[in-house]
Parts: sequence; C-alpha cells; structure tokens
Amino acid sequence: MTMFWTIWISVITLGSIIGCYVLLRWCLKNNAGVPEGESMGHEFDGIEELNNPLPKWWTYLFYVCIVWGFIYLALFPGLGSFDGLLGWKSSHQNIQSLEESRQKSQAAKESGALVKYDREMKFAEEKYNPIFEEYAKVPVEELAKDPNALKVGQRLFAQNCSQCHGSDARGQNGGFPNLTDDDWLYGGSGDKIKETLLNGRKAAMPGWIDAMGEQGIKETVAYVLSLSGRDTDQQLRKAGKARFAACAACHGQDGKGNQMLGAPNLTDNIWLYGGSERAVTETLTHGRNGVMPSFKDTLGENKIHVVATYVYSLSNPN
Repeated sequence: MTMFWTIWISVITLGSIIGCYVLLRWCLKNNAGVPEGESMGHEFDGIEELNNPLPKWWTYLFYVCIVWGFIYLALFPGLGSFDGLLGWKSSHQNIQSLEESRQKSQAAKESGALVKYDREMKFAEEKYNPIFEEYAKVPVEELAKDPNALKVGQRLFAQNCSQCHGSDARGQNGGFPNLTDDDWLYGGSGDKIKETLLNGRKAAMPGWIDAMGEQGIKETVAYVLSLSGRDTDQQLRKAGKARFAACAACHGQDGKGNQMLGAPNLTDNIWLYGGSERAVTETLTHGRNGVMPSFKDTLGENKIHVVATYVYSLSNPN
C-alpha cells in the first residue's frame, strides 16, 4: 500500500476514534440549561423527562472501547501498511484455519459422523436408484408424458442447471441458451439433449480479425445481419456476402446453421450472445468459446435421463 493511502486510512481511522472521544466529552456536559436531576418540562403518557447524565457504567464502557481501539490498532494491522506490533497476517490465519479444519474433519471421521453420512447416502441410493433405473428404461419422448418424472427432473434442473439457464430455463445473454423454444444448437431430440448433458459441449467459433481485418469484419457483419431480415448498407452487404464463404463451412451457404457442428442458424432472430451490430461484431472479431460442462460424473446417466426429459418437455409441451 502506498504512503498516500496509508496516511489517508490512518487519518480517517484515528480521527474517528478521537471524534468519538470528543463527542462523548461533549455529551457529558450539561448544555440543556436545566440542573441535573430536574425536569426538562416534557411529559408523555405519565412519563416525565429528567435531565439525567449518562449512566456511569455506560460512560466507562465508552472509554474502554476507545482505549481498546487504540490498543488494537497498535497490535494488529489496521492503519494502512503498518503491520502492527505483533506482526499478525491473515495468510497465517488462513493456514491455521485450514489446519484446524483438517483436524476437525479427522475428529468427525473418527467420531463416526462420516460413517453416518455414508450410511445415509447408501440408504438413499438403495431407495431411489431403482426409481431412476425404471425411468431410464422409458424413452425421453414417452417419459415426458409422466408428470411425476417431470417433477423429479424439474428439481434436478433447479439444483444443477438453473444457475446458468435460469429457474425458468429461458437462459440469459452471454452464452446461456433458452431451453423453452425450439431453437437448438446441437439438436433438441431426447437423445441429443442427453448427449449434451452427458458429454458437455464446447463452442469453437474462431475470431476473424486477423483473416478479415476491421473492414472485412464490418462487411461480414452487414451481410450476417441482413440474413435475419435487417436493413444494412447495400455496398457493405454485397462485399460481406463474398466474405461469408469462409463462414459457410459451418453455417451453410444459406446461413441456416449446422447442428452437427453446433453452428447456429443466422437467419432467425435468436442470438446467443446478442444480435446487435456491436455484439455480432464482437463475435466475429474475437470468436466465442462457451463451454457447457458434462454432468456424467455429477449426476450419472439415469438421473441425466430424467433431466433430459424435463428439458425436452419445456419445448415440447404435452
């Protein structure tokens, strides 16, 4: 920490403590113009206000706190870069806390707490695994008609997927798709949704600034925006159409995308990272590399089957 900030913090901190002392001394003086112990002339509901000073114990407690404040700041860090006379550091405390946590964990294990947890987990697996195994035997499209399975899937979704896709599964800007519509990057069948949940997905949209330059990006953006029906500069659009040949390898000549590659349809008005000119320019300039994690190890295939069923039902209501 620089000397400026050290002085700044020290002045504010010490000034506040000294200010408390000054305020306390001022409050101890009789400035009301009424002798102590006599009436202030106020009465409400039979209660009369008297001009009494602060109780002695309260006053002494204030003094103790003020003195303790100075002692604490002398012993421990609190005044900018001053380490305190004891040389205490939070990093030492963190190491100590980790060691204490390890010891407590070991003690809990020895006392049987972890044994109890394992026993409860085993009981839950024995009770619920057969239910998930039965669900897994039913195709996603058919299981989506089972209201009980959908309730289970909804709970699993809320616990594992809602952090990114939202509790309503409508996603959010920044690479988290809406799961309630019929627009799917990798396919919206039951098997494809399961595949996504099991293995995860990794986007591979490259940045084109080195290959196209700023002018080329501008032209391509104009053409891409025109694919979804927006009016753009005719000359830029024409030049961008020629450049789009480099994009057609993934998005197709017509710009309708390719679910085998996870390349989105550019002819609709659904944009994962935003469809403004600025957002599309950023996508073409820097690329996109969003990641959908795999839940195979977290949930297991049978539970993923139920989650996939719930997700499928969102865009295919009965």
